[in-house]
Amino acid sequence: MSLDISIEHVGDTATISVKGDVTIQTSSVLRKELKPLFSSDETCIHVKLDGVEFMDSSGIAVLVEGLQWSKATGGKFTLSGLTPTVKDVFELAKLDTIFDIEG
Repeated sequence: MSLDISIEHVGDTATISVKGDVTIQTSSVLRKELKPLFSSDETCIHVKLDGVEFMDSSGIAVLVEGLQWSKATGGKFTLSGLTPTVKDVFELAKLDTIFDIEG
């Protein structure tokens, strides 16, 4: 099981595109790529999840951690492209009211 992650830097925004299932086996890869972005010059981190069909609680935990890092640094943290399965997880956990989720 693997996770494909690409990062695009434009101005003060880093866009991280994720493809694959984010599970206990792969969430550490996402965390490893995400964490350094909060100590860089980017003030806006955008995570595109349109390539993620499944995400377990460890993946959610990494994104919650990212949200906390962004608040601590005064940055903006947004998500987009939630597939129906991932969107359901966010809604069930009431996280759709906490995260800035773009269409």
